[in-house]
Amino acid sequence: MKERFAKFMSGRRGMDELARFFYGLTLLFLILSLLIPNVLARFIFLLLAIAATVLTFWRCLSKNLNKRWRENERYLRRTERLRNWFRLRRDMWQQRKEYKFFKCPACRAVLRVPKGKGKVRIVCRKCGTAFEKKT
Repeated sequence: MKERFAKFMSGRRGMDELARFFYGLTLLFLILSLLIPNVLARFIFLLLAIAATVLTFWRCLSKNLNKRWRENERYLRRTERLRNWFRLRRDMWQQRKEYKFFKCPACRAVLRVPKGKGKVRIVCRKCGTAFEKKT
């Protein structure tokens, strides 16, 4: 059985970031279809969930690897700023006990400084602006 599945999937892309996004849309539309009391809106969200599911499987099982790769790269380029913003927030949350984060007043870059050092002079690596803050 495992060999048959491997043979079936050979030459196919499988799950990529864009397919994961469509999968997330499927879950969102399904949840909305359960929560909305209006029957017509519920039906529309259910149809959207089915369409997103079909699109997800179509992407995963497609053998046109070059076209799917270009679509995924375009998606990644367009969502890079948003993904970086969430990644920065995640890292800040994980490092909140050891570091304090400041924004540069000139270029708005996020700077990380160890906690508990008192008043320190911070120099931005991006633009070279210096400012003082208490850690």
